[in-house]
Amino acid sequence: MKIEQIYTGCLAQGAYYVESGGEVAIIDPLREVQSYINKAKENKAKIKYIFETHFHADFVSGHVTLAEKTGATIVYGPTAKTKFKAHIAEDYEVFQLGEITISALHTPGHTMESTTYLLKDKDGNNHAIFSGDTLFLGDVGRPDLAQKTNDLTQEELASFLFDSLRNKIMTLEDDVIVYPAHGAGSACGKNLSKETIGTIGDQRKTNYALRHDMTKEEFINEVTDGLLPPPAYFPLNVKMNKEGYRSVDDVIKNSSRSLLPDEFEKKANETDAIILDVRHQSEFIKGFIPQSIFIGLKGTFAPWVGALIKDIHQPILLITPKGEEETTITRLSRVGFDNVLGYLDNGFETWKDAGKEIDTLLSISAYELENKLLNKALVFDVRKPGEYEIGHIKNVPNTPLDFLNKFIEGFPLDQDFYVHCAGGYRSVIAASILKARGYHHVIDVAGGYKAIKETTIPRTMQACSLKKQ
Repeated sequence: MKIEQIYTGCLAQGAYYVESGGEVAIIDPLREVQSYINKAKENKAKIKYIFETHFHADFVSGHVTLAEKTGATIVYGPTAKTKFKAHIAEDYEVFQLGEITISALHTPGHTMESTTYLLKDKDGNNHAIFSGDTLFLGDVGRPDLAQKTNDLTQEELASFLFDSLRNKIMTLEDDVIVYPAHGAGSACGKNLSKETIGTIGDQRKTNYALRHDMTKEEFINEVTDGLLPPPAYFPLNVKMNKEGYRSVDDVIKNSSRSLLPDEFEKKANETDAIILDVRHQSEFIKGFIPQSIFIGLKGTFAPWVGALIKDIHQPILLITPKGEEETTITRLSRVGFDNVLGYLDNGFETWKDAGKEIDTLLSISAYELENKLLNKALVFDVRKPGEYEIGHIKNVPNTPLDFLNKFIEGFPLDQDFYVHCAGGYRSVIAASILKARGYHHVIDVAGGYKAIKETTIPRTMQACSLKKQ
């Protein structure tokens, strides 16, 4: 028996390759599926099943394409309804895979079709669960994402989740391995661990939602407390996962159009395309095409695209580092953004060499911010509320990047102001959006809050103290 977790840090997502006796199951695959096919071929094995733990909201799964390419059976849990051929498992239904078995345990709560897959070894012993978004390490799946599609409240879904965890998962032995669908950084939970593999026993001891003396009412209150609104692209990805989608190979082929500066400019002027610049923030601030938006490949790229560009059908023109064009298109497709019109041939330097108009972003150090703060500079913190609550500059408001539109009128049009995040990635995203909307007095704080704490706070405690709430 072989189990391999294939973890994608950008999405904080875990897919799984399970092999026994020359047969393979893939659990929650990414949209680009060739690596799974290649792995099975190298091992002289055949992909038999594609198990989906639920209809994913935060990424487009590769189930449809993988089934088309291999003939494998797509398996969903009870109550799932798809527009493509799939096997809808019954609760406790057993699937043979070589010398091992995988059983479907219906565990509704995150979504109503959510299913945990229990793997038993060749001797029939419980070995591992693939828990999807039902059980994470340190957390459980948020119960608010499926309420509109099922006409249920988040409290009702949380009630289902409580029963699923207590009656189906926590009855298993302590040494059963937990393989979740996500780790820290995913928007599918609020307190996920950085670890990506654990055990039932560890979770009994450390997971706040699994306390042995916890009542259902306490569980519902704690699990639903502090949930931020989900990104706008989530329901659009669910729709794609339910109904099907184009092959990522076709998406890459149709999107990989190299455009010379004049062609690029013409497309930008004739369409409503967003110009998306994915270079490193240190390169972006030195020069960029006016009105372009920065979301760098080196950060959590795809989730931020999904959170900030609300329509997956939005036309996009790309500025990428040379050689990263296909990678960018692929990573956009993971969250359903398939409408890339093309990319600038040889990147930003081509635009610059053609004598086209460029813009820049002013950035200052945390040391320079110290004097600005003493002179009552206007500063905005674009980190998440949880980060802000742990510590922030005194009297500086929290305007989270995720919800920048809600705070847009609070930024001044006619005076300098400064934005910072934790390390300098999100603040440049925020600044690029603000610049594109006419807020040309925005200034980035390089290094973010980490640099501010190290440089500014020790020098001017009164002007820039940590305020804990």
